[in-house]
Amino acid sequence: MIEIEHLSKTFAAETAVNDVSLSIGDGEIVVIVGTSGSGKTTLLRMINRLIEPDSGRVLLDGRDTRDGPAYLLRRQIGYAIQGHGLFPHRTVGENIGTVPKLLGWEKARTAARVEELMALFQLDVATYRDRLPAELSGGQQQRVGVARALAASPKVLLMDEPFGALDPIIRAKAQADLRAIQRRLKTTIVLVTHDMNEAIALGDRIAVMDQGHLLQYATPDEIVVRPATAFVGELLGSGERPFRLLSFRPVRRFLETGAASGPPIPDSATLRDALEEALWSGRDALPVADASGTVVGRISMATLVKQAARHG
Repeated sequence: MIEIEHLSKTFAAETAVNDVSLSIGDGEIVVIVGTSGSGKTTLLRMINRLIEPDSGRVLLDGRDTRDGPAYLLRRQIGYAIQGHGLFPHRTVGENIGTVPKLLGWEKARTAARVEELMALFQLDVATYRDRLPAELSGGQQQRVGVARALAASPKVLLMDEPFGALDPIIRAKAQADLRAIQRRLKTTIVLVTHDMNEAIALGDRIAVMDQGHLLQYATPDEIVVRPATAFVGELLGSGERPFRLLSFRPVRRFLETGAASGPPIPDSATLRDALEEALWSGRDALPVADASGTVVGRISMATLVKQAARHG
């Protein structure tokens, strides 16, 4: 869906992005992570030409993004930012319908799309459509911001620290909602964050940047197991690596024979889920059930500890 080829950008004497190349597949969530000043936001904004590169190019679905006016490009690309960026004097419905209106959609089509997205984001139409942003909670405002970015069914959604202003509990819910909605809509998402936990939770692949350079571009699993540089390892936090690794391992791959007491966990659960449940319930082993509820084996505390220790 997106090909970034040798992109560079310099401001004054400082190189913000230095010869970065990466490929983003159709329907993927790619997270660009790095500390402040790493160049991640500059890279993101060069995709929709909010910032023009000094050299290199971006291909969207095989077409150079410079082949037409920037404003037409941006109507094909959703954009959601930290703090949502809603128009304060427009209602929820008007905010979500902004881009369809710019594109000249008929009122009935826009209204139907607004209602569809509000239902998808669990915002009751009768309750929220005519409210102003100030009447919503932070989490609700963020959902409206993402819904607005998705209103015209863009091929690509760019997100710049979209959950940074939310408290941890609401933030975790917003991340889960985004993942669920993305699986349904199959939108290609490029998201910028400084939070490695968020990158691991959301990304199909993660691009780690530092001082304008792309240090590593890989799946979360690969980055946790084999960080390319010491800096990437520091972002991961050495003490958390074994437990992060458990988050990528489904229980179904580690089933054991034998009985275990208590309620089962689903075979789709991760080893980290299993470890937390075993510790919380004080059990040495947990029964594991398939989607039909049939117990298909067990997972023991010994196996869980062994898997964590392998990459600790």
